[in-house]
Amino acid sequence: MENIIELNNVSFSAQEGKIVQDITVKFNSEKITAIVGPSGCGKSTVLKLSAGLLVPNQGEVYYKEKNIAHMNRSENLEYRRDSAFVFQDSALWANQNLYQILELPLRIHYPQMNKKQRAERIKEVTGIVGYKKELDIRPSRLSMGEQKLIGFARALLCNPSLLYLDEWTESLDETAADRLIGLVKQKKKEGATVLFVCHDMRIIKDIADYVVILVEGKVVFQATKEDVMNDPELSNYIKMRIAL
Repeated sequence: MENIIELNNVSFSAQEGKIVQDITVKFNSEKITAIVGPSGCGKSTVLKLSAGLLVPNQGEVYYKEKNIAHMNRSENLEYRRDSAFVFQDSALWANQNLYQILELPLRIHYPQMNKKQRAERIKEVTGIVGYKKELDIRPSRLSMGEQKLIGFARALLCNPSLLYLDEWTESLDETAADRLIGLVKQKKKEGATVLFVCHDMRIIKDIADYVVILVEGKVVFQATKEDVMNDPELSNYIKMRIAL
């Protein structure tokens, strides 16, 4: 099976010390992988390293066998169009309104689109995620759940084939969360690859093909979901690790 993202001997440190230590892991194309582990173990950091949003202090990250750090401008732009990241805190620009935030990826990646086409695409995607309020307001006017919907809509705008989702259903009610879960399932049917971080075992059981367990910045286990669920000891271990 083809690997779409590979981390080879990757380490990352910040002011608080080493967060990720000598990680080697491969993520399969057109599959959904859950990255799990206790709080503070480096899950979000691994996700951002995989996406090229953080540069490792050691090691390499590859997308389709290309080192992300060595991509030229054209290759990097293509990768940014083909991938999208949903941040745990939504990461919406405070000094722009929602329409401007959503319009920017289309302006960058589809400069041939006219104003009407951009408006139609934005209306389509906000409808898909279930956002019902106006778009000429700033993020501060939204609840955390509504900000998550806008962040998810932004990720879908360019129809990416690779999605990175960091605690993407937090702050959402069950109906909204189920809607986004359904959208992720649909993306997989369309051939997309999804890497996600969450603490919700229900979601992991529902959509994950693979599970990667992190503890103290290291990968301690990687398996298919079926292997996890068919092994009571392993399943309980993961539940315990998520809860820590």
